[in-house]
Amino acid sequence: MHKNVLGRCLLAGLFSLLPLAATYAQAPKPITLIVGASPGGTTDRVARGIAQEMSDILGTTVIVENKPGAGGNIAADQVARSAKDGNTLLVSFTSFTVNASLYKKLPFDPQKDFTPISILAQVPSVLVARKDFPANNVEELIKLGKSKPKELSFALGGIGSSLHMATASFQMVTGIEGLNVPYKGTSPALQDLVGGQVDLMFASVENVLPLLDSGRIKFLAVTSDKPLKQFPGLRPVSDTVPGFTSQAWFGMFGPAGLSPERLAELNKAVVEGAKRPSFISLMTHGGGQVVTNTPAEFAEFIKKDIAHYAEVVKFTGASAD
Repeated sequence: MHKNVLGRCLLAGLFSLLPLAATYAQAPKPITLIVGASPGGTTDRVARGIAQEMSDILGTTVIVENKPGAGGNIAADQVARSAKDGNTLLVSFTSFTVNASLYKKLPFDPQKDFTPISILAQVPSVLVARKDFPANNVEELIKLGKSKPKELSFALGGIGSSLHMATASFQMVTGIEGLNVPYKGTSPALQDLVGGQVDLMFASVENVLPLLDSGRIKFLAVTSDKPLKQFPGLRPVSDTVPGFTSQAWFGMFGPAGLSPERLAELNKAVVEGAKRPSFISLMTHGGGQVVTNTPAEFAEFIKKDIAHYAEVVKFTGASAD
C-alpha cells in the first residue's frame, strides 16, 4: 500500500511539472545582434538602442556582441554563416556596401548571403575647414578648388569610411582635384585640421558640434538634404551642388533564408522600436534621423548603394587588399 501511495505522489509531482516544462519549451530564444564595430561608437550605440526596444517588443533577451575588424566583414561573415532562425542578426553600416568594391574578395556575397530586415537610421556629415581657410561656403570652395588643382588638402578619417566616401563623392561631382591625406580615424584628422595642417574634411556631427562656437574651425555645409537644427544657418551642399547628399546609414540583416513569417516579425519589431521616443532621441542627438523601410525596400536600397559606391571607390582607386 505504501508503494502505491508513493507511486501516486511521484506521478502527481511529475504531472505538476508539465506546465512548467511547456512554458520553458515555448519561451523565445535570445537574439544576438552582431556588430562589426567596437563598443562605444555610433554603430554600437545604435545596436544597443534598438536591442533594448526589440527586447521589450518581442519579450525576449536581445544581446549585443561586438566583433570589430576588417571594416565590419568579420561580423558580417559570422551572421552569413549562422542558423536561419533569425536569432543571430547583423547591425551594420555604410561599409557593408562600400566593402563590396573596396575588397577584391569577400567571404560572402552582400546581396545573396543576407536577408535585409530594415534600415534604422541615417546620419549626415559636416564639411569643415581650417579657421583661416579663404572660402566661406561651397560655391567659393569649388571656385577655389578648380583654380588650384591638387593644392587643397582633404583629411580622410579612415580609408573606406563613410567620411572618406563623402569626400570622394564631393570631389567626383564638383571636379575638385584635392590632395587627400589619410588618417587612422576622425580624431587625429580633426586635430590636424584645428592645427591648420590640412585645409578641409568631412566630419561627423558629434565630433565637430563641440567646436561650433569655438572659432577654431570654419563650418561650410552639411551633407543632408535639409539644414540641421544643430547648425543654424549652415546650408546643405545640395544648395550649390543639386542632388548631392552623403549620409552614413545603419541597418539590420539576417542570414539568407529566413522564413517569411520570421522576417515579418523582425521587421515589425525593428520598425516599431525605431519609432519609439528613446531611440529617436538617441539618433537626433548625433544629428541623425530615424529611417525604416520594408525588407524589399531595404534590399533595393542596398543594391543601389553598392552600385553607387562602386563608382566612388573606382574614382578613388582605393583598395583594402
